[in-house]
Amino acid sequence: MQEFFECIVASASTEQETADKLEGCPKFDPKKLEGARDTVYMWDPSTFDYLGETKTNTAEEVRAIVARGREAQKEWKNSSFATRKLLLRTMLKFITENQETCAKVAVRESGKTFLDALIGEVLVTCEKLVWLCDHGEKYLKREYRETGRMMMMKKVYVDYIPLGVIGAIVPWNYPFHNVFNPVSAALFSGNAIVIKVSEFASWSIRYYKSIIDECLKAVGAPTDLVQFVVGYGATGSALVTSGVDKVIFVGSPGVGAIVAKTAADNLTPVVLELGGKDPFVVCDDADVQSIIQTACRGVWQNMGQNCAGPERFFVYEKVYDEFCAGVTKVVKEMQIGPSLGNPFVDCGAICMGPKQMLHYQRLVDDAVAKGAKLLAGGFIPDKDHPLSKGSFYPPTILADIPESAIIAQEEIFGPIMAIFKVKGNSDAEAVRMANNCDFALSSCAFSGNAERAKKIASQLVAGMSAVNDLEGSTYMSQSLPFGGCKKSGYDRFAGPEGLRGLCLVRSVCEDRFPAIRNSIPPPMQYPATGVGHLFAQGLIRMFYSTDLMGHLQGLLTVIKYSIVKGAKKEKQV
Repeated sequence: MQEFFECIVASASTEQETADKLEGCPKFDPKKLEGARDTVYMWDPSTFDYLGETKTNTAEEVRAIVARGREAQKEWKNSSFATRKLLLRTMLKFITENQETCAKVAVRESGKTFLDALIGEVLVTCEKLVWLCDHGEKYLKREYRETGRMMMMKKVYVDYIPLGVIGAIVPWNYPFHNVFNPVSAALFSGNAIVIKVSEFASWSIRYYKSIIDECLKAVGAPTDLVQFVVGYGATGSALVTSGVDKVIFVGSPGVGAIVAKTAADNLTPVVLELGGKDPFVVCDDADVQSIIQTACRGVWQNMGQNCAGPERFFVYEKVYDEFCAGVTKVVKEMQIGPSLGNPFVDCGAICMGPKQMLHYQRLVDDAVAKGAKLLAGGFIPDKDHPLSKGSFYPPTILADIPESAIIAQEEIFGPIMAIFKVKGNSDAEAVRMANNCDFALSSCAFSGNAERAKKIASQLVAGMSAVNDLEGSTYMSQSLPFGGCKKSGYDRFAGPEGLRGLCLVRSVCEDRFPAIRNSIPPPMQYPATGVGHLFAQGLIRMFYSTDLMGHLQGLLTVIKYSIVKGAKKEKQV
């Protein structure tokens, strides 16, 4: 009955983690980030409040941390599924009862709105934990398979053996979920995990690590099962080469390629989730007014800093003006600023600060120079602007974007809605435009005719797709694997595929009846009898012939050469 209960745990939080505003807090100068290598600075992007700093982990420290994780995993790999479920239910209980603090910490770390943190971090994490508890065991239990025609006296099965220590390199955009997502899967599959968090999301791990530690202690598990390292590229490289048994990397294609090359030296398997430029297709028969809020939420949830999020809107000519007018009206009414203590804020800050905003401005300026229309936003606030007190880029809408614009190919990862006109209201043209991209993570299509939307969605090259809904809706079903193709990466996390990917998939064959064992038939024994090949041909006919007569002929051949001795072999000199 253990699995139906959860332990009660408590985790101490600080004023920085619970307060809406930090009084008298020194301000951080983002210029300190330039050339930083040994120190990780921690700051609130929405206020520039300075939260502290920490030293980066050295390669030697990383190896020691991985070694401690390996020792802890030797015990945990033998834990029962009941204990693992108890652990995750304990996490779930703490998170649901302390969701406000969990979300506030994510807000202060990343600058997002409180609402965005609740639905994008806490809610999806709860869904992940529930799915693992309710369904995870059946995908990791021993799985019996068909023996095949010749192996009827055997039984065969697949065991899913924990790999050992998982190394995860995660980004800054969802500091809470990017921790608990790989942690929950690794622990449930019997592994330890070491996470290298982003240098832009290193402050929050104190609180999140304390939650995990208390939950592990509550079920009698070693706290070294989950550990963190902080730093820049050198720390990430140290983790990849530290001897971990698998690496999960979420980030950019450029860094992902470096991770894959580094891991290749030791043949360490890697999961690469490298972002995307998800297409959002709006057909001429779509109910535009019902789509507008969905489109806006897709772009400005977490200020567009999403791996799976619509970055390219392909809107048919017939409804183009209506769509552009609708989303522009919404944006004009949106409020931007620090969200802690203000539930009316719609858009939060840009986590990576000024450098990232320069990237946005480059994309906007290039598109406008090539003929795009700027319908909203599209500027970096100057020093006298109220938004300059934080790292804010206004929600932006670009329309009439030519396919030659940089923004048509480069990942935005920000609060810019990029709208392309589909001339002639052509489904084929929409599909061509949508697939004219090197990224292929997720996608969606909207039409008044569900079958039409489904047909279009099925032609979009992507690892995930949604019909008449936001493409991110697939992630709310944790039974589905998450990942893409092309420059969006390879392999999967989440779902049965992701869970089993953290295991050694071992095939086993054994006797069905211990007293009856296979032996090599005499015609096939060494030294050669001269009739072994005839016996083998009979076996093939007996088991695999497509007609009854063939089966009988094969049986007779097998019997014949089982009792007839082969010709005497001449002795070779």
